[in-house]
Amino acid sequence: MMRPGGSSDVRVPRSFRLLDELEKGQKGDASSGVSWGLSIPDDITLTHWNGTIFGTQGSVFENRIYCLTITAGPKYPDQPPVVKFDTKINLQCVDPATGAVGRLPMLASWSREFTIEDVLKGLRKEMNAPNNRKSPQPPEGASY
Repeated sequence: MMRPGGSSDVRVPRSFRLLDELEKGQKGDASSGVSWGLSIPDDITLTHWNGTIFGTQGSVFENRIYCLTITAGPKYPDQPPVVKFDTKINLQCVDPATGAVGRLPMLASWSREFTIEDVLKGLRKEMNAPNNRKSPQPPEGASY
């Protein structure tokens, strides 16, 4: 279907979208401070993902690596993924008992154009927010 002005309203199927995200994640460019990929290499449903966030310099997160579990459910990308920190972290948007990410603005106002990479970058940005930048953190290596 063509929209006025000639743009088409094409919705990329879930699997194509996730394969594209996987390919980008496999290129291994972690210069943005994040990386991601499938947690089960032969997961043909493309549901179970791992994410990594590298702590930023000059913050309480410096020289730390944070591991996350990401679940791209059957309605992704129309609905946001479920994101959980495996590495213990003290962030306002993370449940202190479970590591589940809840109050991240990006997840609350989810758009189909957002990606797993965007979520990880959004969390890294949240780590740099003034209210989190100096928050005391659990001991290095602690997990949920």
